[in-house]
Amino acid sequence: MNTKIFVNLPVSDLDRSMGFFKTLGYSFNPQFTNEEAACMVISEHIYAMLITKPRFKDFTKKEIADATKTTEVLIALSAESRDAVNRLVDTALASGATEALPPQDHGFMFVRSFNDPDGHIWEILWMDPAAVARE
Repeated sequence: MNTKIFVNLPVSDLDRSMGFFKTLGYSFNPQFTNEEAACMVISEHIYAMLITKPRFKDFTKKEIADATKTTEVLIALSAESRDAVNRLVDTALASGATEALPPQDHGFMFVRSFNDPDGHIWEILWMDPAAVARE
């Protein structure tokens, strides 16, 4: 079995969050989506569970971080090209996201980042395949 990753993120308005990510082209698995949580499909092995804050609290004894004020995690996703990075981030910004940092162009790697409506930071990056060392 291939390892899958489920990133769990607290959200204040599940419908708003789902709508935002749908505009970016992501879909949701209805089998794991209800009024308290939504399973966003990022790829075959990567999922983000968008979970209402009251339900999220059932999974931890710690306080839930306010992602608009603190950063606990940076979610970085690769894209197939610089243009794909720009398309996704431009769509996010037009859909209510805010820019987290200015674009970073390192020649072999291009990164843009945005804060989603709940303040979670998403980094979208492209790396030149020729610059990535292979084992």
